Amino acid sequence: MRINSALQAAIDLTAGAAGGTACVVTGQPFDTAKVKMQTFPELYKGIVDCFVQTYKQVGLRGFYKGTTPALAANIAENSVLFMCYGFCQQLVRRIAGVDRKTKLSTVWSVVKAVLQQDGPLGFYRGWSSTLLREVPGYFFFFGGYELSRSFFASGRPKDELGPLPLLLSGGFGGSCLWLAVYPVDCVKSRIQVLSMAGKQTGFMGTFATVVRTEGVLALYSGLKPTMIRAFLANGALFLAYEYSRKLLIKQIDSY
Repeated sequence: MRINSALQAAIDLTAGAAGGTACVVTGQPFDTAKVKMQTFPELYKGIVDCFVQTYKQVGLRGFYKGTTPALAANIAENSVLFMCYGFCQQLVRRIAGVDRKTKLSTVWSVVKAVLQQDGPLGFYRGWSSTLLREVPGYFFFFGGYELSRSFFASGRPKDELGPLPLLLSGGFGGSCLWLAVYPVDCVKSRIQVLSMAGKQTGFMGTFATVVRTEGVLALYSGLKPTMIRAFLANGALFLAYEYSRKLLIKQIDSY
């Protein structure tokens, strides 16, 4: 059966949902520790202390509080994210005038073109406070993933990579994302906590207050559990996505 655009979108949507589920199941304990350490850095000496205190207070279930909304959000987010990722790839192929099955090169050529034309600020044109984290974050997310896959493929088709290279590539992509956007995410968490306490504050005001009163390093509170979670959860996400996608395509092709 020929896979048209609508069917391809459905495949990416379903595979993205599978990846989102794997991501939450794998990474939820570390995400819990990250939020705790971001919002109350004075309470914990480090990631181990945070895990120990959480376990003593509420047991294992404490690490999975909020899993249901996180699962719903991740399934929705990654379904749409990977569907859009597939759409963008097809759009690039159409603009380039190549066949829809043509394998695309890595994003490094795009990076060089933007740097040559606009410099580093070219990556940040047109952003708003809403896009402050998402635009650069997903650039590094998919860019890191594709570059890592190209490294492991070493000239072979990337679709032939086994589970370990996919896990490592997904982990690398997730790590790139969080290293790039972590300070923004930390400020976001502070704003959310202040909002729950009835205090309204903007991004720049919160950012300036944290830096002035706690220092720059406070913007990286909870980075260690975040990086562990990013590597494990996104490795699982991409592995589940790629294998679900291959399985769906194989099933459709068999008809």
